[in-house]
Amino acid sequence: MKSDQLKKLVEQLRKLDTTSVSDALDKLGIAGGLKDIKPVVPGVSLCGPAFTVRYIPCGETRGTVGDFLDDVAPGEVVVLDNGGRIYCTVWGDIMSILASQKGIEGTVIDGVCRDIPAIQKLKYPIFTKGYYMVTGKDRVEVAEINGTVALSGVQVKRNDLILGDGSGVVVIPLERAEEVIRVSNHIAEQEAAIEREILGGAGLGEARAKHNYHKLQSKPEK
Repeated sequence: MKSDQLKKLVEQLRKLDTTSVSDALDKLGIAGGLKDIKPVVPGVSLCGPAFTVRYIPCGETRGTVGDFLDDVAPGEVVVLDNGGRIYCTVWGDIMSILASQKGIEGTVIDGVCRDIPAIQKLKYPIFTKGYYMVTGKDRVEVAEINGTVALSGVQVKRNDLILGDGSGVVVIPLERAEEVIRVSNHIAEQEAAIEREILGGAGLGEARAKHNYHKLQSKPEK
């Protein structure tokens, strides 16, 4: 996909929230919600193409946690597959400072981070399964960069679109992005209409029935 097409998709996706996108993914039969991965800093969001990194435990010959951040482009989301490990970190204050300076969109980790005071001061968008101070150095090492990874059991490929907000993080396969965005917009429009109906005095059941609320996320019947 050309860079201008990718940029356009990111701009369209940024206007949506994770709940509408999650419902659209359900409707289309796509696994995309990252269970237990939440924002470390309240009120932040991120949206961009994935730059993926996969970690494995260190062996007898120890590798490093990597200096891959030098290769991440502005606007990309760093997606770290640390196998859900919560006993060691793969991200902290130094990486957050550099990422902020470079204009990197944010970071998503299947695992934990550390240096929370510095991250919160920067308001750097990072979404993880928690935080823990113990370093990943000499515990895990980079196995692959920009290959296919898995976060919370969901596959993520290079340039798949990542959207994160206060409700969590969703992954949109790049090859399905246009379709997901179209369905997400329809769902968001219907839910906004329901809100207007309720504010206008309609009952919940009446408003939901009018806009087919209970079927918005359902797969089409065959």
